[in-house]
Order: sequence, then structure tokens, then C-alpha cells
Amino acid sequence: MNIAIAADHAGFPLKDAMITVARDLGHQVTDLGTCSADPVDYPDIARLVAEALRSGQADRAILICGSGVGACVAVNKFRGVRGGTCHDTFSAHQSVEDDDANVMCLGARVVGPSLAGELVRAFLNARFSGAERHARRVAKINAIEAERFA
Repeated sequence: MNIAIAADHAGFPLKDAMITVARDLGHQVTDLGTCSADPVDYPDIARLVAEALRSGQADRAILICGSGVGACVAVNKFRGVRGGTCHDTFSAHQSVEDDDANVMCLGARVVGPSLAGELVRAFLNARFSGAERHARRVAKINAIEAERFA
């Protein structure tokens, strides 16, 4: 898979390690920044992730900010993007298996590098189950998006 990885300044210290984890799993990685600890606004970084997903440049993405929450709120404003903040391995794989999430948001001030690596592995190794109840729910999310963007 092609994976986009991006972080704001708070997530920057964790970003390179997550790039290594994704590459070690055999994925192609696009680093969307930021490239320093200089302050940047997470909605701008979330936009870059959404554009990479919507254009087909990336199949999934890892988005890192301080808590994981702000970036997640921002990235979910884009049609076709389904992100979840994950701080445990169950949420990391379940978000894909049940909810067909294509973005995992991490909080660099919440999880350390070791746990973050486990979360990235769980997220990237997961596949959407396609179970009828999950497909029905994702279809309802898509319908909400269609109403919102009409």
C-alpha cells in the first residue's frame, strides 16, 4: 500500500519512527511533513493527508499531532476520509476492520514510540471485513457525507 504520513510540530518527534515502521512492513511511504518542530497548524497538515487520499496518492494515512484529537477532527471534515484517534491496538485494527477507516490519528504526547509502532502495525495489517452490518454502516456514513456536501 501507499501510506501518507504527516505530523504537526507536536507530532514531529514521532513521525520518522512511524515512517520506518511502515517501510519495514513493505509499504511505500510519502512523508507529507512537517519537517521540524517549528509550529504549524494541524488543520493544514490534515488537509495534505486528505488530498493525498482523495487523489489516490495514498491508500491510507497516519496523522500525528499532540493528542491525536485535533488532527482527527480536522481530517474527518473531508469527503471520503474516515479517521480515528487510536491509543490502543484494538482500536487501531478495529477502525479498519469494522469502520473502513483510512486514517489513523496518533497523539505523540499520549503514546510513546514503542506503542505507536504497535498501533501502526495493527492499523496497516488490518483489512475491512466487508461484513454486511459494517458495510451498511459505512454506507450510512457515506450518505451523511453526500447530504453534507450536496
